[in-house]
Amino acid sequence: MHRVPTINRKTNSSRRKRRTSNVEPITYNLITLQPITYNLQPSMLKNYFSAGYCVKTAWRNLLGGKSFSVINISGLAVGMAGAALIILWLHHEVGFDKFHANKDRLHEVYGLVQMEGKQATINQTSQPLAPALKQDLPEVENATRFAPVSSFLFTAGEKKLTGTEGAFVDASFLEMFSFQFEEGVQDKNENNIFSIVITESLAKKLFGTENAINKTIRIDSTDNFKVTGVLKNLPSNSRFEFEYLLPWSYLKKLGWNDDSWLSNNISSFVQLKPGTDLSAFNGKIKDITRRYSNNDKVWTHFLFPLHQWQLYSKFENGKVAGGRIETVRLFAVIAVFILLIACINFMNLSTARSEKRAKEVGIRKVAGAGKGLLISQFTVESILTAAIAGFFAILILQFSIPAFNNLINLQINIPYSSPGFWLMASGFVIITGILAGTYPAFYLSSFKPVSIFQKKFKTTQSVFSPRKILVVLQFSFGVILIIATIVVQKQIRLGAGKEKGYNTNSLLFVNFTGDIEKNYPLIKQELLNNGIASSVTKTMSSITTKGSNTWGLRWQGRKPDDETTIGLLSTDAGLVKTAGLTLLKGRDIDIYKYPSDSNSVLLNETAVKVMGFTNPIGQIIAQPASNMEWKVVGVVKDYIINSPYEKVPPMVIEGPASFFTVMHIRLNTNASTSNQLAKAETIFKKYNPSYPFEFKFTDEEFAGNFANEQRTKTLSALFATLAIFISCLGLFGLSAYMAENRIKEIGVRKVLGASVFSIARLLSMDFIKLVVVSILIASPVAWYAMNKWLEDYTFRIEIGWMNFVVAGLVAVLIALITVSFQAIKAARSNPVHSLRSS
Repeated sequence: MHRVPTINRKTNSSRRKRRTSNVEPITYNLITLQPITYNLQPSMLKNYFSAGYCVKTAWRNLLGGKSFSVINISGLAVGMAGAALIILWLHHEVGFDKFHANKDRLHEVYGLVQMEGKQATINQTSQPLAPALKQDLPEVENATRFAPVSSFLFTAGEKKLTGTEGAFVDASFLEMFSFQFEEGVQDKNENNIFSIVITESLAKKLFGTENAINKTIRIDSTDNFKVTGVLKNLPSNSRFEFEYLLPWSYLKKLGWNDDSWLSNNISSFVQLKPGTDLSAFNGKIKDITRRYSNNDKVWTHFLFPLHQWQLYSKFENGKVAGGRIETVRLFAVIAVFILLIACINFMNLSTARSEKRAKEVGIRKVAGAGKGLLISQFTVESILTAAIAGFFAILILQFSIPAFNNLINLQINIPYSSPGFWLMASGFVIITGILAGTYPAFYLSSFKPVSIFQKKFKTTQSVFSPRKILVVLQFSFGVILIIATIVVQKQIRLGAGKEKGYNTNSLLFVNFTGDIEKNYPLIKQELLNNGIASSVTKTMSSITTKGSNTWGLRWQGRKPDDETTIGLLSTDAGLVKTAGLTLLKGRDIDIYKYPSDSNSVLLNETAVKVMGFTNPIGQIIAQPASNMEWKVVGVVKDYIINSPYEKVPPMVIEGPASFFTVMHIRLNTNASTSNQLAKAETIFKKYNPSYPFEFKFTDEEFAGNFANEQRTKTLSALFATLAIFISCLGLFGLSAYMAENRIKEIGVRKVLGASVFSIARLLSMDFIKLVVVSILIASPVAWYAMNKWLEDYTFRIEIGWMNFVVAGLVAVLIALITVSFQAIKAARSNPVHSLRSS
């Protein structure tokens, strides 16, 4: 019998040195497997391995395995769309205020003050500071002040608007910052106090489609302004939010100017001359407020550059300590995770089909294809798949962006008209294709022809195969995001469930606009007399926030170096009853019953502890800066101010020595809320006819404290779902191929009496084990990451083991449902067909 020589037999020729490139290539007889030689025409090789042929072959392979292609393209499309969505948001965040022409020379003036043994950072300054910097320091090219305002009533013809955000600015503001004019110009004449610059959106609200230039806007029924310029709507990635700009001279006309160097209530910005050394300049301005105020205990100053405003706004003890950059980095990692999960799908499914493509690889190698050419072929396939997925990703992106914008409260658009966008998109597709296709390309091109044709080729079944590692890595990403969603949700519940310290039911507040403050006694009396309200009070701000801060207070037993920051609120009478505060000692302030209460205060529990009072009632608190003395008449239980996750600050609630901006109304519950509000509107219209009746419930205001956490929770849940969906899509395809490869084994087991359940369990357990491993890997990573996130909260949850159990069960259940479909389908198949095909 003739013995067929094997390829493994060592011959003399195999020991020789590698032949030079002009020797004819070695190929093999497909029947005898003996080496033969023949000539291949260069033109044939050129055509066979040309780029066009690679693309054509790649397209045929995509069409040949339709189910495989659909799963791969779907996974890549969803992954690319999710990653692209995050990248668009990242681009938006990183690009904040980068559109200004002078961005490298623009700075905001910050202050440093010693508080409670640490340096506190504030970005509010006194009104005289910016002009002094421009006048005193030659390095300053320009300076401007910015004072937000939103209390005006705007009237243009029959149209009236309130609550519109605007600002008082110096004429240099629009010279320093590059906000583009749609039409008109800014009136730079400081003496013309009745000129106004508005945005396109405000022009449309007031004048519709008419040209707004030279039109008249009446403010607060007192002054008429001429529109001299219309700005294009401000980019959403700017720290400035305004719809109109008024000259600083009008602020002076209203009597709102404050020449005190010790009153910080505006923002100040500086544009330095080119080449100015920032560090040296900061040394010059450090003590400017101390010099002008003759007080060496007040704050010092430094300039904070524009490029750090958005991402590095968090300070600790006077030093930059991060900020929004941490969120940007987090979501950059999530974008990479999602894209990697999609690429892992491609890798796993491509290598899973290796047996189906093994003969193709063998024939190509026999025909003379080297490993490099095969790698190129498979890489072209993956890039083509990524390109098709990229097309569908753009469609998904287009449909999902409106919902995403609503979620994050921004306006992000796909810049279709930008060549840079298409260049980046093309690069993104190519990188994705290479990332997804590199491992399969090297894996498939490594097959040996003799092993393939002698049917010795086997896919790896080792414990730590690359495919299993990739599945574990893929699900680990998903489990991390599931745990993150659970932790954020529990942190929100902690804050929402915390006792507020006041009663938000039927409690609303109305901002003082127009004649409300002047007619407050009449409005209050009618609300009470008509049974609309059970109690009414006026305050410095909403009960949910501090009115302002102060320091330098003096009291008996105070330590000499104690400069604790104290929160301030003011009231006229009935605050405890109206807000539903808990009075612990003494009585409420009531200037109508006790006229001397103009110099009385309430303290909260924290203030009593800070001041060290054993018997606080009757104690005297002095404020040297204003030459005032207050007498303590009552103590209220701590209530949540601003964030429920932070410590309650010490609060002093004073009588009406300070200003008022808000009135609180406790609605009477003996009638429906809508009915009571309708009656209240009639009264407000009677005494403030030029303004609409606008109000806000305190429970809505309180809910706003959770806006960032709610957004983080929703985004975490969204991307966790996306990651798990893509993972399961790959798992679905992978289980289908595994079931197909074991179809004969399944047939034999069924013939031998195995049940559908036992076969389904057999096929599913391999994948479930991988998911369990991914849970074990993901849990410590998620624990570390979420603990870092929780560090920013004073009051926070403890991450217990149950969070990981729940996340693990969710992951296992999802994987089990995904895999079981294919497992049960394979187990229910007729064994006759599977065995006959063998």
